[in-house]
Amino acid sequence: MRRLTIVSSLATPLATHFSIMLTAILSVSTLCQTVTAATDTRVTKTHEQNIQLGPRPYFLINEMAESALKDTLQSCAEGPFKRTDFSIGHRGAAMQFPEHTKESYEAAARMGAGVIECDVTFTQDKELVCRHSQCDLQSTTNILDTPLAENCSVPFQPAVFAADGTLTTPATAQCCTSDITLAEFKTLKGKMDASNPNASSAKAFMNATAAWRTDLYATHGTLMTHKDSISLFKKLGVKMTPELKSADVPMPFNGFSQQDYAQKMINEYKQAGIPASDVYAQSFNLDDLQYWIENEPDFAHQAVYLDGRYDDKTFDHRDPATWNPSMKQLVTQGVNIIAPPMWMLLEAKEGEIVPSDYAKAAKSAGLKIITWTLERSGPLVKGGGWYHQTLNGENSEHAVINSDGNTMHILDVLAKEVGILGIFSDWPATVTYYANCMDID
Repeated sequence: MRRLTIVSSLATPLATHFSIMLTAILSVSTLCQTVTAATDTRVTKTHEQNIQLGPRPYFLINEMAESALKDTLQSCAEGPFKRTDFSIGHRGAAMQFPEHTKESYEAAARMGAGVIECDVTFTQDKELVCRHSQCDLQSTTNILDTPLAENCSVPFQPAVFAADGTLTTPATAQCCTSDITLAEFKTLKGKMDASNPNASSAKAFMNATAAWRTDLYATHGTLMTHKDSISLFKKLGVKMTPELKSADVPMPFNGFSQQDYAQKMINEYKQAGIPASDVYAQSFNLDDLQYWIENEPDFAHQAVYLDGRYDDKTFDHRDPATWNPSMKQLVTQGVNIIAPPMWMLLEAKEGEIVPSDYAKAAKSAGLKIITWTLERSGPLVKGGGWYHQTLNGENSEHAVINSDGNTMHILDVLAKEVGILGIFSDWPATVTYYANCMDID
């Protein structure tokens, strides 16, 4: 303002003309700065402030039995809520959005997930794409309703019934990403993951969404390549947790080895300029982690070992003698984060939910813990199935799961007593609400 006052005090016409020009230039400059600031504010708000949780967390809290935890959670009802890395979008927001689609990922970010997952597999031309399994296109996309159905490894076969109506052979199909090229993959649309074993037609086979889910957001699921997911996650301002999926085809695949596959996934982050600190690479295959430890130490530092040893009949999560490698051996090998399913971390004891010996051993060895998957089991009034088997009587003597209100209690034990780093959820809003209420970043 002082400079303008000095200029405007000059008496000559030339000075007056110069004053007008300078004022105009400064006005344009100020306008540009204002527009830029407004743009920056909008981006920041989208990424950090405009988090929308919807009614579900409130419903779950209302379903809880009266307790100090319920009182605490209710006291946070008005927020504010922000993004948190504790909340991990499992395949996006897969409870109600087609998994691994742009729409599912965007919904997860809107619900405050600070980390979002792309399960990584590959196409016929060895390009990386986001799918939970290499051979799930028949249940997660519209491929059976397109000409590409002819490319499927196993074409659709209708169900077969006996004369009395008993199902003798379920309907089946198998369509793999490796059956088609990347260009063909991009023509498909995502749908809710489901198939009907009683179907007599491909359309009926595809039309099988569980009653507790919905097709409301499944009208136009946009499939994503791995590179697409990186670009979108960067735009959304979230961290990334790709899982290198086991191939359903023999490896090497046309000269594409497991090591090539593991390296290609990491290369796509490096090519996009994503820092290793923003990536939590995952695998059930310990050899993949060993490859990253030896060849990509920066990315290996927070690589996640998904513990799937529950499928091994010799493994008992309650018996440390069956853990091979042991927790300490994993740490010695360079593993820093372990990720078992929730049920391996929890036990029912005298009517309470408590940390398991497995959880205690992992923490004692110095491992950080991530777990999966909250809100993937449907209404908990039915016990919660596989993900809650140590709490619902299926894999324990006592059942302590009987209401959707148990969701927040389970989350509280995992956070405070087990001490997890984060948790995958099919509906990230629930975890985001809890984490914000408990000041977990």
